Amino acid sequence: MKNHRQPTTTLFVLSALLMAACVCPSWSQAAASSLVFDAHRRTAVSDEPGAFDLESTRHTWDASQTAVIICDMWDRHWCRGATRRVGELVPVMNEFITLARKAGALIIHAPSDTVGYYANHPARRTAQDAPRAANLPKGIASWCSWLDENERKAYPIDQSDGGCDCRPRCPGGSLWRKQIEGLEICAEDAISDSGVEIWNLMEHRGIRNVMVMGVHTNMCVLGRPFGLRNLARNGKNVVLVRDLTDTMYNSQMHPFVDHFTGTDLIIAHIEKYVCPTMASTALTGKPRFRFKEDNRPTIAFLIAEKEYRSGRTLPEFADRLQRKHNLFCEFMIGVRDGTPAQRNTLSDVDQLQAADLAVVYVRRRALPDAQMTHLRDYLDAGKPLIGIRTASHAFDARGARSDDCVEWPAFDSEVLGGNYHGHYGKAEGATDVVVVKEAREHTILKGVSGFDSPSWLYQVRPLAPTTQVLMMGHIKGKEPEPVVWTNNYKGGRIVYTSLGHWDDWKIESFDRLMTNAVFWAMDRQVP
Repeated sequence: MKNHRQPTTTLFVLSALLMAACVCPSWSQAAASSLVFDAHRRTAVSDEPGAFDLESTRHTWDASQTAVIICDMWDRHWCRGATRRVGELVPVMNEFITLARKAGALIIHAPSDTVGYYANHPARRTAQDAPRAANLPKGIASWCSWLDENERKAYPIDQSDGGCDCRPRCPGGSLWRKQIEGLEICAEDAISDSGVEIWNLMEHRGIRNVMVMGVHTNMCVLGRPFGLRNLARNGKNVVLVRDLTDTMYNSQMHPFVDHFTGTDLIIAHIEKYVCPTMASTALTGKPRFRFKEDNRPTIAFLIAEKEYRSGRTLPEFADRLQRKHNLFCEFMIGVRDGTPAQRNTLSDVDQLQAADLAVVYVRRRALPDAQMTHLRDYLDAGKPLIGIRTASHAFDARGARSDDCVEWPAFDSEVLGGNYHGHYGKAEGATDVVVVKEAREHTILKGVSGFDSPSWLYQVRPLAPTTQVLMMGHIKGKEPEPVVWTNNYKGGRIVYTSLGHWDDWKIESFDRLMTNAVFWAMDRQVP
């Protein structure tokens, strides 16, 4: 019988590996295996300046060709808050590097300015003794400026004050002496803060792939000689482990958001301009790391369709929720095209259990049994969900599925309370969306008025008797159809709209409607 509780993104394959011994083997003796993970990247849209599509790609890396770089995890930072958060990162980070090391990856400890402390450590000598690479890149010894002209305009936070969020502000100074205790340094690891040494070592070992973690994302992680910028521009396959990092950001500076939202904005910036990001879950099999003070509500966006540009519009909506309302947004992404095996899966679905709200914009996908179990468990716990447009047929793949995937064709009727059975096609004019008179005092409709929508009108009547219709859609010559309603599933608040065309998101009333729905579904006061 299958273990449905096994996290589906725990894709870390430890073939010929599980040794009970605690002794660290030498790098040449380590049993290499594969590291399999999903990475998020935001790709610029060629015909729409400033727009990006959020995509997820599954990667399989040979561990023997992979390094994990730990950036500036010092024992003490000049900012008290930064020191505290670094301490919180240690247990999960150590678990991550332990698993990577056992798989055969090279662990590189890079506590800048403190490597003299490790002068006699074999890991320090490993970095120093690597032969000079024939392809040593120009500039690898220097800091890399990541703020080119294009990025400077889009850079999301103001870090010009150094980023201390403490009150009173910390006095500064170089207080670090070594790497923080708790991050195990084994003999087969390497210790260096030199871009030249690290490049030499990676070339000597045939390392093509790099995972980077540590602090601080907006400063050293990006700009150090061994940081994301230099590695990406010089041809390494590099990813940021996005939950094992932090920023130096003062929430009293632009854009005046929560400290942790500032980190998320930087991560999105990296996904747009520098490299993909991954979650530590891929190795640890545990929920992604969150700092103790990060108490933001979590919204999980499940995105898998290619008709309505949801990979663009929902991340943009999430960005507004983050900036204006201090919400934390996770993304569980499916590929747009491909074989059934490629299409019928989502990234990071095992993170759903930690969400306070799920937003589903999926079209005709089956899911691996364990992933569908995560969704069912989430709903069975009485948690809320918002379905957008194709969510009415989200998990009805019409049999186009791989053998290990399951469908849920009754998701529409059972969860959403709907009855999707087609649409009227492209009408001569827009769909006229109006507020139902009896529902105009509903919280979701606060500040919302009627509007014209380019969305084709779905045929959904009759709805379940448990639903409450909030808005109706009208097109010439056809009976009106509900376009927004609420339902209840096992105690959880459900909102569904058959709207959601990419141009709908440009309509102020629709954007307000969806924002209200987010807060109502979570049973929180609508702003």
